[in-house]
Amino acid sequence: MASWTYFEGEWHEGNPKLMGPLTQAAWLCCTVFDGARAFEGRAPDLDQHCQRVVRSAGALNLRPGVGPAEIEAVAREGIARFPAGAELYIRPMFWAESGGVEPDPESTRFCLSVYDSPLPKPTGFSACLSRFRRPSPEVAPTDAKAGCLYPNSARAQLDARTRGFDAAIMLDLNGNVAEFASSNLFIAREGAVHTPVVNGTFLAGITRNRVIELLRSAGVTVLERTITYPEVLSADEVFSSGNYAKVVPVTRIEDRALQPGPFYRRARELYWDYAHDERAAPRRGVG
Repeated sequence: MASWTYFEGEWHEGNPKLMGPLTQAAWLCCTVFDGARAFEGRAPDLDQHCQRVVRSAGALNLRPGVGPAEIEAVAREGIARFPAGAELYIRPMFWAESGGVEPDPESTRFCLSVYDSPLPKPTGFSACLSRFRRPSPEVAPTDAKAGCLYPNSARAQLDARTRGFDAAIMLDLNGNVAEFASSNLFIAREGAVHTPVVNGTFLAGITRNRVIELLRSAGVTVLERTITYPEVLSADEVFSSGNYAKVVPVTRIEDRALQPGPFYRRARELYWDYAHDERAAPRRGVG
């Protein structure tokens, strides 16, 4: 896998060693990141991903020494190190170098990695209900894209795979649907698209928000509301949105087979059209 990481003013090839055993983030988990994509000559919503990683850092009491515009400029510099049209993952990251349980904000460090990561084919995936749940804001930093949130999602994902499914659907602590283990969830029923309302238990993804905006602009009714698992089981369509795979259909939920439907196809079509708009082009030398 071709990869480059920007750290302390220089680009490093491969997987540079950035943390030691005394690094606060390595053992007490004060680390945040974001993930953007470049593909087919475009980097949709890269600016928003750069803004969010800075907000995430603030939520964990980190103090970034770089701002969103500078992060975006570094990201585009990294994209330019790869062939035109390469399918890439772009991951800016902040972490605490020192401190105890409470990190020292003055020790905040930054890196940005760009690496080959092919987009998954939109062939669809299977999903089941997980016994693991998404936390509430009172028990975890759910307002940040924090590394410490992902081990629980990994438990849900591993459990689903051992049961013969590709992905897990996670509920919130109130027993309502939150999201898939690593992407946001949409259903279609009764002529409209529905997605869980933002309630502080999951990140309202940048791709999620873009899909909602595009569908509504195209005249599709999109309802953000509380959704129960039985509603997902009986939905006409189920699909996901996320930065890694963008917009992908669910083709089996529990023991029920599904087909990619018209709302999913419209969402993916609209997103791809948006991604190829000049607003999403990876410009050179952006400050």
